[in-house]
Amino acid sequence: MRIAFMGTPDFSVDCLKALHASKHELVGVFCQPDKPVGRKQVLTPPEVKVAATELGLKVFQPTTLKNGRGVEILKEIQPDLVVVVAYGKILPDDFLSFPQYGCVNIHASILPKYRGASPIHFAVLNGDSETGVTAMQMDSGLDTGDILRVKKCPIGENDTTEKMYEVLAPLGAEVLMETIDLMEKGELSPQKQDESRASKVGLLSKKMSPVDWSRSAREVHNQIRGLYSWPGASTTWNGKTLKLHSSVLSSKKGNNIPGQIVAVSDAVTVCCGDNQCVDILSLQLEGKKRMSAKDFLNGCSLDCGEILGE
Repeated sequence: MRIAFMGTPDFSVDCLKALHASKHELVGVFCQPDKPVGRKQVLTPPEVKVAATELGLKVFQPTTLKNGRGVEILKEIQPDLVVVVAYGKILPDDFLSFPQYGCVNIHASILPKYRGASPIHFAVLNGDSETGVTAMQMDSGLDTGDILRVKKCPIGENDTTEKMYEVLAPLGAEVLMETIDLMEKGELSPQKQDESRASKVGLLSKKMSPVDWSRSAREVHNQIRGLYSWPGASTTWNGKTLKLHSSVLSSKKGNNIPGQIVAVSDAVTVCCGDNQCVDILSLQLEGKKRMSAKDFLNGCSLDCGEILGE
């Protein structure tokens, strides 16, 4: 089968490499244009472009697909199927309908839950015990197409979004190759999504970072691990931003003052709104590097009784 691939971030690379290593012919790779990155705004290619170039594949980076340019490329490379993994833009109808087998999307949630841009983050933020990857036949809606195949996996109590990316990327490659195999055999059984169970999530924002210590300890812990590594959870201390990189639920009890530090040792233990606590294991003061709580406490006078977030 002649296959075109569309993806942009690192999460997409496992699927790209799986296709390249398969019996199928990878006829072209679409990704977003290079973007300026960092303080010096260095023009940087997306991870998929880097991987595709290393594999010797032809790369296309159209700024838009709406002006017919996308279909022009498809006419040039003539794919039987287009595979889409976190490409980053909505595909127009003429593009979706061009390949013989249409466009198949690999989405990092158990659809119809968490349609949209940040499904992995929100599964962790909401404290879900499982997530997964769905192969979906794309239509004109946002992650609304028929479900072709699903694989599930657990989310551990202390798993971060970054950890789940590492788990779900190779799982997505497995789901993709199994889906294509079944497609070739004519053995797929597409299932309509249950709209009554659908939910949608948007892009993350730095506005989500500040911790509200009046929430429960579990909610605070989920925020810390769900926003890791970007945009990250944070609080304030002595008028400075304090980033919270990792945490666990604490066995210690609180004192009914949300945000108050109740213990300092190998962790900074903070009381939350339900009188339960979280142990902050690594943190970073504004203008400083990330440290373990133990190293941080060796250099900063963070004491019991102080209240974070004021």
